Amino acid sequence: MLKKILSCFLITGLLTLLAACNPPAEKFSNTDITGIDYAKDFALTDHNGKARTLADFKGKVVVMFFGYTQCPDVCPTTMVEMANVMQQLGQQADKVQVIFVTIDPERDTQALLASYVPNFDQRFLGMYGDAAATAKIAKNFKVYYQKVPGKTQTSYTMDHTAGSYVFDTDGHIRLFLSLGQGIEPIVHDLKLLLK
Repeated sequence: MLKKILSCFLITGLLTLLAACNPPAEKFSNTDITGIDYAKDFALTDHNGKARTLADFKGKVVVMFFGYTQCPDVCPTTMVEMANVMQQLGQQADKVQVIFVTIDPERDTQALLASYVPNFDQRFLGMYGDAAATAKIAKNFKVYYQKVPGKTQTSYTMDHTAGSYVFDTDGHIRLFLSLGQGIEPIVHDLKLLLK
């Protein structure tokens, strides 16, 4: 009986010691969407005129945001936030690719994206497709967007999902970043994915 009790104490002690050697893995600050069955890939053109898919960025963490260049608030705020994230990451930022996907292909031409997106960070890429390609990627990523008429035919605005998707270095979807949380939680999560 004493042997059994001593064995139990010994096993419990060893398990406690092993647990102390392997601290629990750090958790993401943002919404972990690992394993979802959508947001798998894309086929768009970047602001340099090059056809792109997710495979082009293998080895990098990819942050993908859907917006439009004439957006008055959400889009520039998100882009500034991501530029600040890149600054905080220092040299690790070279292993991160921020992609701005337009949901307004009618106005957001290649030239406009090429002048708008790199203003936030030279490494950022603007992406576009025609109306059909835009609808396809929005459906694939479950992104809502809708034109809201303005005073003239070209002064419309776009309602759209405000948040970013994050892929790990192997091209697997991992996170959804909510709007307006500040840069610290994003930096924390991107560093975890870069480990």
